[in-house]
Amino acid sequence: MTESEATAGGGSPPAVAAVKLAKSFGGVRALNGASFAAAPGEVHALVGENGAGKSTLIKILGGRLRPDAGSMRLKGEAVELHGPGEAHRRGAWTVFQELTLLPWMTVAENLLLGDEPRGALGLIVRRRMSRDADAALARLGIRHIDPDALVEDIPLAARQIVEIVRVVIREPAILLLDEPTSSLGEHEVAWLFDLIRELRAQQTCIVFTSHRWNEIASIADRITIFRNGAEVGTYRAIEEREAITLMTGQRLDTLFPPVPPLAAEVPMLEAQGLAAPGISAIGFTLRRGEILGVGGLTGHGHRELFLTLFGALRAERGTILVGGEALRLRGPRDAIRAGLGIALVPEDRKTEGLLLPMTIRDNLTLAILERISRLGVIEAGAEAERTRRLADALQIKTPSLMQPAGSLSGGNQQKVLIGRWLLAESRILLLYDVTRGVDIATKHEIYELMVRLIGEGRAILFYSSDAEELAHLCHRVLVMREGRIAAELAAPNLSAEAIVAAAVRDSLAA
Repeated sequence: MTESEATAGGGSPPAVAAVKLAKSFGGVRALNGASFAAAPGEVHALVGENGAGKSTLIKILGGRLRPDAGSMRLKGEAVELHGPGEAHRRGAWTVFQELTLLPWMTVAENLLLGDEPRGALGLIVRRRMSRDADAALARLGIRHIDPDALVEDIPLAARQIVEIVRVVIREPAILLLDEPTSSLGEHEVAWLFDLIRELRAQQTCIVFTSHRWNEIASIADRITIFRNGAEVGTYRAIEEREAITLMTGQRLDTLFPPVPPLAAEVPMLEAQGLAAPGISAIGFTLRRGEILGVGGLTGHGHRELFLTLFGALRAERGTILVGGEALRLRGPRDAIRAGLGIALVPEDRKTEGLLLPMTIRDNLTLAILERISRLGVIEAGAEAERTRRLADALQIKTPSLMQPAGSLSGGNQQKVLIGRWLLAESRILLLYDVTRGVDIATKHEIYELMVRLIGEGRAILFYSSDAEELAHLCHRVLVMREGRIAAELAAPNLSAEAIVAAAVRDSLAA
């Protein structure tokens, strides 16, 4: 794409344009001559696999990174950004998938950071801060977030909303949204898309990345597809199957692999009358070779259920059984060691799962250090051999396992987390929204891995915010509402529509 071609259409200068941008990190080429342009009043989606260069491009446009080569324009003017502050002054603001909020500060302090209300002596007026933040949230239709709450104490979806609101109240001319829906449930996504439509009507240029094709199709005016650090085409409309082929260079016959029927009714994990903060009277049985789904609207106890089963939350009442034997879980260590072994892949891999500065190898072997050590010293040869074989089997894309885990794309980070528990030979896998923020091709790989694992006799409890995933991958689905199981769905009554209907039903099912 030449610079003359990098226009937003209609002959008017683009609000944002990138021409032949290149960026490398060590031996990894993140951008390889990438170009695109978006107009004022346009929602422009960037799609591609993890590692295709989308997030790197967003960071360059937002001033977080400087390109090695190429040029860019904001509002028709050639620019070289030396930091986010300069991008902000030119009207470009970014909402990142990796939250940038300060967790030890309140919602109000985060929202108004740098724009705090001040008195005559220049001191911050804290009473006004809470009031101004509450007004900002209310103006955008947010009533359920307490401006005085610490960010670390509110749910992940609420944190993502605060991140979005913090940027939108600055009235950006160019809004860069990097996976803004990855932590949001259906109601929050609907809120965000209504907001995006309002901003589009005000001639705000919105650059949007997502791995959820239904979101892209419903909100984007144009779509630019990336592969291997470069764009492969821009489209006003394109079918999902064709887009996947362009993203991956290969054609997927079907996104969801066939799930084999249960071979036997062998209980592996059971909950009887389980209660903990956020959940009540939970009862279910997870069987060998089964994928048991957990769905429903966000904030209805799913996270608390998974944390309780892993021992990270203390159960107040009820019993957890593995292989028919009751467990007393005083912490995750007990869950990992108990009988068949329980493993949790949490929702936020960057803060709850991985140690990002440490190497991929160190992250993979974190749960088996005792097994690969002698007299307290890790046997490097045994560690290297185990992790190399696993990385090859999971197709973790990296030039070296000695790279920091933080250098991996989101999909490859998720593979590392799952791989950790495969090395630990865990038999019961609690997978919490493992495809959040993961590209379509990597999702397919994770789906196939899940099917392979149950074929090996493992059992999977699988929460997803995507009802289609649950309907296509699970033998049964437990729909939660208000901390209880509201419905249990199985074929032939298992569908995405049935899951959503059970989640929003006014009364709990008997």
